[in-house]
Amino acid sequence: MDSPTPPIVIDDPNGSAMDACFTAFDKDGDDRLSLAEFTLICRALFRNDKGHIYDVPADRLQQIFEVFDTDGDGYIDREEFKFCWNRWIKTILEPTNNLLDTVDFDAVFYSLDWHPSDHVSFIDNVKMRPMDESSPIDADSAQVFDTVIFAGPPPMKQRLWPRHCVQDSWGAELHKELKVVDNGIKIYKGTNPEVDSYSVFWDNKKLSDTTLNAQLKMKGTTDIYVCGLAYDVCVGATAVDALSVGYRTILIDDCCRGTDFHDIERTKEKVITNHGVIVHSSEVRGMVEGRDRRPELGYKLAMELKNPDSALSQRNGIRHID
Repeated sequence: MDSPTPPIVIDDPNGSAMDACFTAFDKDGDDRLSLAEFTLICRALFRNDKGHIYDVPADRLQQIFEVFDTDGDGYIDREEFKFCWNRWIKTILEPTNNLLDTVDFDAVFYSLDWHPSDHVSFIDNVKMRPMDESSPIDADSAQVFDTVIFAGPPPMKQRLWPRHCVQDSWGAELHKELKVVDNGIKIYKGTNPEVDSYSVFWDNKKLSDTTLNAQLKMKGTTDIYVCGLAYDVCVGATAVDALSVGYRTILIDDCCRGTDFHDIERTKEKVITNHGVIVHSSEVRGMVEGRDRRPELGYKLAMELKNPDSALSQRNGIRHID
């Protein structure tokens, strides 16, 4: 295979992941999925948390494909994919909702991309801004997930995404099946059309921050549990920023999905290297209730107590947040 098969983004709080998934696996861009392209989806779905991909026999792949190819034309179009998505693929919200039902977090924050329609990250806006001469890809050749360089000053690298989470549109709403707890707090990011914002703490250039850190400080927070989409983009950036501020950070592995296997692995390495912890959702309750105490978090606390600017050196007590 020419390139690694990315883990599939199964669902997200803004409801736009279905179209993004279809587009990502529609390799030839003909707006329908062939059996070969559907096989890539299955490779993304059927894997364990160590990155091992389970083989599905060809005859079974064909049988599964035929369930969703309802008109029998040998392809799954977007309308047929809705049934495939809603009744077969969509499972990521289940462990997340289960956590919110069973774990007594002190506070829950919901991060929402809130992009203006002319946002720099949208593939269909790529011609709105001049390209820097150093860009490896020009505007006419650029495709979704490519990285281009817009002219400065200074020149700015930008990964291109499908149009998503446009302000005041249905695509920016929390998914109807995501549990929204009482007193849940919404944090809006990505509102500047000229700069992307992966982390829920700051935009990618660190030009401006959201209200998250201030609210965490007000609550005396020390422990942050992070999950969502995309594992190797917004989730990873948020976890790394939380660690850099000084919070003890726990990434919930099975409640995240990403876009690229190798980028997900790099995200995990960065979190662990910075003394974060990656756990399964089944382990979270024991950690929140203090029955499962990880030495990595103890080390993180001790090291942060030496830094007067750290979030952990400025408060006492342990609080937990999703």
